[in-house]
Amino acid sequence: MTLRLSDVATALPPRVARQDDVAELSPLFAGADERQSRVLKGLYRRTHVERRHSVVLFGDEGGLDERCSFYPPSTGPDDGGPSTFVRMERYGCEAPSLAAQASAGALEAARLEPEAITHLVTVSCTGFSAPGFDLQLVESLGLDRGVARTHVGFMGCHGALNGLRTAAAYAADPDARVLLCAVELCSLHLGYGWDPEMLVANALFADGAAATVGWGATDRRGVDSWQLAASGSYVMPDSADAMTWHIGDHGFRMTLSPRVPELIEAHLEGWLRGWLGRHGLALEHVESWAVHPGGPRILRAVEHALELPSDALQVSWETLRDYGNMSSPTILFILDRLRRERAATPCVALAFGPGLTVEAALFTAAN
Repeated sequence: MTLRLSDVATALPPRVARQDDVAELSPLFAGADERQSRVLKGLYRRTHVERRHSVVLFGDEGGLDERCSFYPPSTGPDDGGPSTFVRMERYGCEAPSLAAQASAGALEAARLEPEAITHLVTVSCTGFSAPGFDLQLVESLGLDRGVARTHVGFMGCHGALNGLRTAAAYAADPDARVLLCAVELCSLHLGYGWDPEMLVANALFADGAAATVGWGATDRRGVDSWQLAASGSYVMPDSADAMTWHIGDHGFRMTLSPRVPELIEAHLEGWLRGWLGRHGLALEHVESWAVHPGGPRILRAVEHALELPSDALQVSWETLRDYGNMSSPTILFILDRLRRERAATPCVALAFGPGLTVEAALFTAAN
């Protein structure tokens, strides 16, 4: 299994929400009293997030009516906010252009014309429509109409790693050129009311897109590139309720159990050592880490479980600070920065999703 990768191209919505602003407005959607409002502001401070990009959320400018145009303040305990239909309409309007921006950048980085792409792998868990943004990419980018399309849907924060595994399978064909694009609009699923697990999700998630082009080992294009050398997956025992993502009447509902860090600390190291061993490596051989920042407690759990140095996850922490948790594209943002900073390899990427499932990917320098 070898997939050589171009530089990652990223795209962000122009609206930027400062975390302090969102914290100030969050009681309007939670129906919070004075005490609960103080609790919310403390929660937002503890996220380590400073700003997030969003297709709908409030920024620094404008009055309350403008800043809450998509999400009006709650009118009472039975108000769930915009319907799922309204939220999906917005997804259909916003996701294709963000995906196209990232994908066009990836094609440019790979120095490929759109018609050279043989396979298109798309990733998203925050919206559904048919025809989807994959077909819109064919139109907007000018991809060949015979391109083979695969969509990786509803797999959560680790979806891009599942997409890379799919791309690697296609790249067994030496003539394959695979475009991978992940786009998520998490801010379309802001939850109303006082649901502690949804409140945590409201405080963390954001919007973004990332794309890359992959090809097989026999193609020496981009000798400076990284390559996906192996991938792995593990469903942790007794974890089915630890992280969930369901479609509700008023958006998709995320639950994040307080058990998630405990599960990571209990199971990650043993599985990861075995997986690395099957690829001729020990944990101590890993030179850099790309860990999806599901939240501060998840990053700390990984640090503790693997006994990592204090600066090992610096890029993950800084990505969380600057962008929030964008779900599936986030790991590509981290890999992009690590590669641009010439981080040492082998590099291991980890991301966690419903299950509780850990997905892992091993990256090495292409030779």
